[in-house]
Amino acid sequence: MAREAYGRILAYLAYRFKDLAAAEDALAEAFAVALKTWPVSGVPDSPEAWLMTAAKRNLLQVLRHRQVELDPAATILLVDEDTSAPQAPAIPDERLKLLFACAHPAIDPQIHTALMLQTVLGLDAEKIAAAFLVSPAAMAQRLVRAKNKIRLAGIRFEEPEARDLPQRIHVVLEAIYAAFGLAWDDQGASDLTQEAIYLADLTASLLPAQAEPAGLLALMLLSDARRAARYVQAGGELEFIPLHAQNTALWDEPRIAQANRIVWHAASLRQPGPFQLEAAIQSAHCQRRYTGVVPWRSIAQLYAQLLHIAPTLGARVGHAVALGESQGAAAALQALDAVVSEHEISRYAPYWAARAHWLGQRALVGDAQAAVAAYETALRLHTGVPERRYLQSQIDLLQKA
Repeated sequence: MAREAYGRILAYLAYRFKDLAAAEDALAEAFAVALKTWPVSGVPDSPEAWLMTAAKRNLLQVLRHRQVELDPAATILLVDEDTSAPQAPAIPDERLKLLFACAHPAIDPQIHTALMLQTVLGLDAEKIAAAFLVSPAAMAQRLVRAKNKIRLAGIRFEEPEARDLPQRIHVVLEAIYAAFGLAWDDQGASDLTQEAIYLADLTASLLPAQAEPAGLLALMLLSDARRAARYVQAGGELEFIPLHAQNTALWDEPRIAQANRIVWHAASLRQPGPFQLEAAIQSAHCQRRYTGVVPWRSIAQLYAQLLHIAPTLGARVGHAVALGESQGAAAALQALDAVVSEHEISRYAPYWAARAHWLGQRALVGDAQAAVAAYETALRLHTGVPERRYLQSQIDLLQKA
């Protein structure tokens, strides 16, 4: 509840008050008071409404000590003593507006996505750091520095003009996808998954002439369609099932069909982009639901196109896996060897899991030992319990062999 309420209320206040830092301070104070009073007086019937009212009052105190030029709607908002929380249908729109506001060109582009994840979606620095492959302390410092610069520069969080949306859209999409990816790695965060899908759907509907929002929506729907097959209960424990071993009968066929229609619509706009290519890759994986086989050569070709546009570490590892499936272990390992940035791979578990898999496929003694070492590195980097259990099972198999 706390994460969801924080993001919703902050978006509501920051957008109207036009000041992210003041809204954050006011809401943080409201949470602090709640932590002191609720254990004594009890949790109110509507916790979110209580927090909203307390934060409004805190902002009103700021107004009394500062000369701030506010529009009438914002002034009425802060003085109004209405104790109700914002109506649910309007809140996601407020949050999307704040996402676009966080993409303000005066804010350091390197911190845009992280800022959105924390201030709008309510994620903490530790989770955000995992998405950026940096330490939590480093990410916390980046966020603090960014907010200090925002405060000193006097950047006001206003809704951008319609003409500014296309220039800011990619940053917003990156933040939404990052939130989806973090939720995907957390079995207990299905609410954030659906929230990210909703924001992507809303963005695609607001910008129907833009292909990439549709591409992102399709990508997320295709991934989410396989959620039910990703984990199974085994012996009272949750067991991770890798994509190639999943029971396709558990995949959500209507959702796959919906996503495929969106993929084709995006392609018809003739605006190629990375999210569309990633969606096409996931669509190709989903063909196994109908044909029983995965078109690995086509997937490798799609990854090759993606690398020309967005040569991310994830795309390079995915390309290596596709090459391995279509051309053999040597091709996969050669592609993985080309990823020479030790800084990047030092925190990226999928790289080590892929390397371990293809080393194990070569079934040589030296490769088996190297495969175990790579699996152990992936195991150290992974935080998910089912995934760690799966990696350990692969280590056990190699050691027995």
